[in-house]
Amino acid sequence: MQKKARQDDDGQDDAEPTGGEAQAEGAGGEKLKRRDYEKELRRLQAELCYLQDWVKESGRRIIVVFEGRDAAGKGGTIRAITERVSPRVFRLVALPAPSDREKSQMYIQRYIQHFPAAGEIVIFDRSWYNRLGVERVMGFCTKEQYKRALQTCPQFEKYIVDAGITLIKYWLEVGNKEQKRRFEARIDDPLRQWKLSPMDLPSREKWYEYSLARDAMLDATDSDHAPWHIVRSDDKKRARLNIISHFLDLIPYERVDRPKIKLPGRTKKNAYDDEVTMQKRSWIPEKY
Repeated sequence: MQKKARQDDDGQDDAEPTGGEAQAEGAGGEKLKRRDYEKELRRLQAELCYLQDWVKESGRRIIVVFEGRDAAGKGGTIRAITERVSPRVFRLVALPAPSDREKSQMYIQRYIQHFPAAGEIVIFDRSWYNRLGVERVMGFCTKEQYKRALQTCPQFEKYIVDAGITLIKYWLEVGNKEQKRRFEARIDDPLRQWKLSPMDLPSREKWYEYSLARDAMLDATDSDHAPWHIVRSDDKKRARLNIISHFLDLIPYERVDRPKIKLPGRTKKNAYDDEVTMQKRSWIPEKY
């Protein structure tokens, strides 16, 4: 009998996999238990806080690009990275479709304006690689625009690295059966239907077109100065832990000494019963 699955906020089953879901297991062939995942995630998130302190003090500039197939788990991974750190240091950039004005600009222009200043880490949830993926497959750019982007992307990234910015690129690869399962879960669950974008169903139909675009992109842009790091993401929890661990290993950060903090007491100057003044205010109903 198939065990009823309990799902996390990204729809990853906690039950033991059966049948076709077995591919979602990790390399060790064992399902990662939730308590083990949460314990390791908390440890890694603490390290991200130490990294944050070092980035602020050292003035480092870091760009992290997340790409991959639809439903590969990019959003959940980014959320795991950013949920315990400051949005003033870890800035998330997830751009909508370009406006008419942006379409008339140089293609890379809308991304450059979001690049990090000193002491910042910018995470791109999809990036200038849109042109080499969805725009190519869905016909949103011309063949000439695609070829130009394919040729100039490595040069552009060389300029980024030469400017002293650390550029890290992740490609999340989800398998055919697992992507199908995740799309079906989104269709059936009202809490996740919002995740279905207008591009999701066509991307499912055009699986092999996206595979060809992926292969061409990796062949042209997997360079020594900006290599791609490929992530197996059929098991979302393992993918998140693997990415955060790998990301931390790539940055030569050190723990920064923090000053000891002492909470001050309240001064009695201007003291009055400030709770009485709030009693007649319009409070929301306490239903819970």
